[in-house]
Amino acid sequence: MKLYGYFRSSAAFRVRIALNLKGLDYEQAFIHLRKGDQRSAAYLGLNPQGLVPALVLEDGAVLTQSLSIIDYLEETRPNPALLPSDPVGRARVRSLAEAIACDIHPIDNLRVLQFLSRQFGHKEPDIETWFNHCIALGFEGIEKTMWDRVAQLPELPGRPSQAVHCLRKTARCANQARAARAQAGDVWNNPPLCIFRIHIARGVSNGRVHR
Repeated sequence: MKLYGYFRSSAAFRVRIALNLKGLDYEQAFIHLRKGDQRSAAYLGLNPQGLVPALVLEDGAVLTQSLSIIDYLEETRPNPALLPSDPVGRARVRSLAEAIACDIHPIDNLRVLQFLSRQFGHKEPDIETWFNHCIALGFEGIEKTMWDRVAQLPELPGRPSQAVHCLRKTARCANQARAARAQAGDVWNNPPLCIFRIHIARGVSNGRVHR
């Protein structure tokens, strides 16, 4: 398999996490979104949407959209499972994933931010305010939904609670950082997504959530 992605893309990031959790071998191809590689004729021939990620399978089939790719991996390589075994648990996990992929991400996508600048002339501080507002608003709801459930998250088969460990540590750090900034009279404007990515990245790099 070959994964086309960008190191700063959260959509590509979540697919890499799924591939690594399942212990799958894959090749990576770098598409530099800031330089416009996604608009090249070669890449548009592979993915007409001009987005990352795109996963090319062994038979040449091309899959796009991160959640669809993850669903494919879950259906074709069910062990270790990424979803809980019960229907309610699976629905809750999909709800959290879709809150990020469908509600938060689309309005903070690079091409949206660039459109705000090029078409409407918004300056960087205004765009950053937009970006942080949308992410913080979305994750406020996600935090309220998930923090009280972290302790009940099931362990991944063969991966004793390491993914859960990352989430618990993320929760503690988010709360500590928020408290420290509030005490200093500062406004919490560092989107929780950053902390999620930091701790999952650490887990992947040090083997906690890697094959």
